[in-house]
Amino acid sequence: MSANRTVRVVPSATQGAIEALYARVHRREFVEPDPLQHLYAFEELTAREAAALVAASLAFGNVKTIVRNAAGALERAGLTRPSRRILPPRDLPAAFAGFRHRWVAGDEVAALLLGVRRLQKRHGSLLAAFSKGLQQSDATVVPALIAFVRELSRAAEGGCPSLIASPADGSACKRMFLFLRWMVRHDDVDPGGWEPIGAHRLVMPLDVHVHRITLRLGFTDRRHASLAAAVEITDAFRALDPEDPVKYDFALSRLGFNRNADARDFFARCRLKEDRT
Repeated sequence: MSANRTVRVVPSATQGAIEALYARVHRREFVEPDPLQHLYAFEELTAREAAALVAASLAFGNVKTIVRNAAGALERAGLTRPSRRILPPRDLPAAFAGFRHRWVAGDEVAALLLGVRRLQKRHGSLLAAFSKGLQQSDATVVPALIAFVRELSRAAEGGCPSLIASPADGSACKRMFLFLRWMVRHDDVDPGGWEPIGAHRLVMPLDVHVHRITLRLGFTDRRHASLAAAVEITDAFRALDPEDPVKYDFALSRLGFNRNADARDFFARCRLKEDRT
């Protein structure tokens, strides 16, 4: 661990509240609505990792719109057909004509899929491509993600800048870390397939909601959702589970939106007043 990383002490009351929330909410039955719900149908690794990357890259905005557009993108890509294969490169532009998710047009998704096809052909799988940049001594997935995004961007001919982000510029990379959570963790919620990467190396996918909660819990003082904030927050969660610190992300993301994840009760268990900001 570098000298400028501070591991915060998590009070026992907060630890207990987080563990209780995880036990209540980290269940398959509470996944919907979430783009993650589309991945359970994919048993083959190459199809699942491709579908996961597409779904995660579109995971911004209204959740119902995300779920609908992720389903539409997977259908257009050919991944929901019996073959579970991405369409040939020559067919992708026409397949995504007219597609839009907020400011992302169909040509960006087509370019991303072109990059995915090329990496899978080159390495056998996206897992193999990602693993190439991972060193045994790496404490987190950050160095491997930088290398992976660089190669994927080149394979996509730079055509999907809105869909893939790199930690190299200090970005929180929420969608890429979400993709990694889905693929590296394997339990009732996260379908896995990339377990060799190691759940202990994952970094928290820091969306606005989880960032606000962890600020309230004192896991970080950083008001901007940056890579530094995501790593600092992940380090705090290691006090609860050093081997799987990101496992709490799903339950926290449901806090206040799920009947079993009451925000007032949670903050009371942490001995904090409910955050209303």
